[in-house]
Amino acid sequence: MLLSGRGEEEAQHCERIVNESGIDWTILRCSWFNQNFSENFMRDMVLDGAVALPAGNVAEPFVDADDIADVAVAALTEDGHSGQLYELTGPELLTFPEAVAAIATATGRDIRFQEISREDFVDGLAAAHLPQDLIALLDYLFTTVLDGSNASLADGVQRALGREPGDFASYARKVVQAGQWNVAEKTVPVA
Repeated sequence: MLLSGRGEEEAQHCERIVNESGIDWTILRCSWFNQNFSENFMRDMVLDGAVALPAGNVAEPFVDADDIADVAVAALTEDGHSGQLYELTGPELLTFPEAVAAIATATGRDIRFQEISREDFVDGLAAAHLPQDLIALLDYLFTTVLDGSNASLADGVQRALGREPGDFASYARKVVQAGQWNVAEKTVPVA
């Protein structure tokens, strides 16, 4: 089982290695995770009420990590998934501003998207003391991968599970119910 990235040339290189290895394989090629907004560096931006990214109006088919996990479990426990490449996306294309608007609706809070330059983004990550390798990865994702070439839907969830993928608004409501965007729960950096 290989978790791969959609639109990432290096990830596709790894897919070819797995594909040519001679072992049984299943590849899960994923778009941006919904959970980046609730379990990652963007969570604090959501809690602060301003999601500032160099993303603009490029549409992405955000995918719920629960769907990825369900496909992985099916592939590991059921017959018929060997040799399959499942391209996993959500059921709709959303820009980052639209995703942030959906989060604002679900939370009932004023949360805004602000487009910033690549340089300001990288400087902000460095000021937040993120590790350099993570900064480089995020810079790569927001510049190379988020170029519009992934602005299409795929049917991997449907083919693997026989059901539709979860939509972003449903994900946002689940996060609100779980309390992950409660402002009182904001993480405090440790010096």
